[in-house]
Amino acid sequence: MTSRHIPSPSRRTVVRAAAATAAAVPVLSATAAASASPSTDSARATAPAPAFLHGLASGDPLPDGVLLWTRVTPEPGAEPGSGRGADTPVRWEVAEDREFTAPAGSGTTLASAASDHTVKADVRRLRPATSYYFRFTAGGEGAEVRSPVGRTRTAPATGASVAGLRFGVVSCANWEAGWFSAYRHLAARGDLDAVLHLGDYLYEYATGGYPTQGAALREHRPAHEILNLADYRLRHGTYKTDTDLQALHAAHPVIAIWDDHEFANDAWSGGAQNHTPGTEGVWAERVAAAKQAYFEWMPVRASTEGTVHRRLRFGRLADLHLLDLRSFRSEQASIGNGSVDDPERTITGRAQLDWLKAGLAGSDAVWKLVGTSVMISPVAFGALPAHLLGPLTGLLGLPKEGLAFSVDQWDGYTDDRKELIGHLRDRGIRDTVFLTGDVHMAWASEVPVKAATYPLSPSAATEFVVTSVTSDNLDDILRVAPQTVSTVASAAVRTANRHVKWVDMDSHGYGVLDVTVERSQMDYYVLSDKTAQDATSAWVRSYRTRRGTQKVERVDRPVS
Repeated sequence: MTSRHIPSPSRRTVVRAAAATAAAVPVLSATAAASASPSTDSARATAPAPAFLHGLASGDPLPDGVLLWTRVTPEPGAEPGSGRGADTPVRWEVAEDREFTAPAGSGTTLASAASDHTVKADVRRLRPATSYYFRFTAGGEGAEVRSPVGRTRTAPATGASVAGLRFGVVSCANWEAGWFSAYRHLAARGDLDAVLHLGDYLYEYATGGYPTQGAALREHRPAHEILNLADYRLRHGTYKTDTDLQALHAAHPVIAIWDDHEFANDAWSGGAQNHTPGTEGVWAERVAAAKQAYFEWMPVRASTEGTVHRRLRFGRLADLHLLDLRSFRSEQASIGNGSVDDPERTITGRAQLDWLKAGLAGSDAVWKLVGTSVMISPVAFGALPAHLLGPLTGLLGLPKEGLAFSVDQWDGYTDDRKELIGHLRDRGIRDTVFLTGDVHMAWASEVPVKAATYPLSPSAATEFVVTSVTSDNLDDILRVAPQTVSTVASAAVRTANRHVKWVDMDSHGYGVLDVTVERSQMDYYVLSDKTAQDATSAWVRSYRTRRGTQKVERVDRPVS
């Protein structure tokens, strides 16, 4: 890594919530601390107008720029989705120091009800591989309010030789199932270039509508399942009142893609498992509302097609290809619905698959990183007892009949996977690493050309899957102690899938991906208790793939 990086926290470091917010993430100002619980009615009633109740964020770093975001509450009661509040002028500033004595850019924009009073600034003319600080000011003369200060970082120059990169990696954060301590621990790190969020940033269910370990720790707003634009806006706004999530966005640029719960469970191009047209409206209208709210509330640049598939470059070390696996996919296979091997069915859509193949073939970067919201590695379950197969089918989206594939993942769209893996093999494309979320479990796997004959047949790529921030996994569903019942299931999975080197079915946490010219390594961190606001974080495992091998091997310590 370059000299700017500082050592990561020791594997047993205890970081209290207050300490992380007040000391480890100094970029958060007293304004953020004062809004520690802005989701309550009393906080809204007494909040100044205008106010920054939802923090600020940056994302999608480029060599010469970054996308900045915030939301202004123009008056008390003008909550997300309400449509209340006058247009409010907003000024943004970027500087190379926290005191803003070395300005690097500024501009003005307008927060209006048309965009739910969210604003974005796509800032350019910045220097590559440089840390910057940013802030917003809202209101007219004599009534100005300043936001907290955020920190961001630009990407290396396109042709630069880069010694190392380091990304936080997260997915699946259910508001009702736990506290977002994983975000706090990533915010406290000073050594990250960005954080990758691989989907399920929020959940669409009504309060109590998604399995949680006992009663919901905190209730969703709105309390009903979100269906229209106002609903999706309020749900996004509710999540962004979480102080740990605010700390994450204030500390690092976030690179995000969506999965299904940003829309509805098991979404596909024409519907979703959790959408009933007769009572929940027209699917296309619901999707349009969800996407509008997403792009209003997330520091994400839309692709030319208005989705999240896009490509970011980090010098000559890594290209990051980000996929949208919901907007173009065919309906998931089921009994009487069609075969997973049907070449007419797709998870990517033709245009996106061609875009990905061309990008991989044309890349001159050492590493080809692919952000995919669902697992590409095949998974068969062998002989699992019924009491374990049932919960796993729920987590992995398997048919309840216990068929040995996951129809919501690439296992349900084998022709697309065969074409992509064949492309990597036939074109000699090496050092492709898939980065994945979705299944609320951590995995380290090789991606075989032919799973049935592996390891006699080669591996075409590797895959690192991170567990959930809070969403339920096996021990939560069964309500048993972690690392007890799951040991039987994980052993059975590895026996039936020799390309799977490790699986953790019980933990919650995050990953840290460290990339050098020689190897890409994922360090897995777990939380002490997702239901504790002051949960600690501990390193548990590390796996790496060495350049040119397409293999995964265990490492005995995290990157320092």
